[in-house]
Amino acid sequence: MCSKLRWCSIFLSCIVIVPGVSAQDKQTVLADETQDVAKGPPTPPFIVQPNDLLEIFVWKEPDLTRKVLVRPDGRISFPLIQDLQVAGMSPLQIKQEIEKKLKDFIEVPNVTVMVEAIQSYRIFVTGKVVKPGVITSEKPITVLQALALSGGFQDFANLTDIVMVRNKGNDNVVFRFNYPDFIKGKNFSQNIILKSGDVVVVP
Repeated sequence: MCSKLRWCSIFLSCIVIVPGVSAQDKQTVLADETQDVAKGPPTPPFIVQPNDLLEIFVWKEPDLTRKVLVRPDGRISFPLIQDLQVAGMSPLQIKQEIEKKLKDFIEVPNVTVMVEAIQSYRIFVTGKVVKPGVITSEKPITVLQALALSGGFQDFANLTDIVMVRNKGNDNVVFRFNYPDFIKGKNFSQNIILKSGDVVVVP
């Protein structure tokens, strides 16, 4: 009997009590994880393209502050600097490049670059739609959105053979869109996101 009591006491002395996680701590951990998921991937910076309108502010230099349009060649004209390539750059990169070039004329240039109007994203819709023409947007749109912005279809439009034409260098890539199938819940993948310059044709 004594030996049994001795082994029990040894066993109990070896038990280590690990502090548990309180309900409040669990809520804190879950809140942190939810916050991380909600953040998602970082948003990529906006990339300036031809036809975008920029407002460039130079601190204490009102003669240099102005709005400039990005030309089709991707460049802007700016005092003291003359021509500057900006297409393909973010506003922050443009700011840094202007400040770098202005250092030859201003001791400590402080430049702010803002996108006044996004005019580079353009989609063309032609054929039997109510309002054929050019659609400009601040962000990419889908085929269905382009058709809606064009006012819908005219009578006798062929809704099964709508095509999107995309220019790739010397070649054209054609995508097809079957409107009746789409509204029946078939082949949702055909409602692609259009790229600037795409042409939607409704025969």
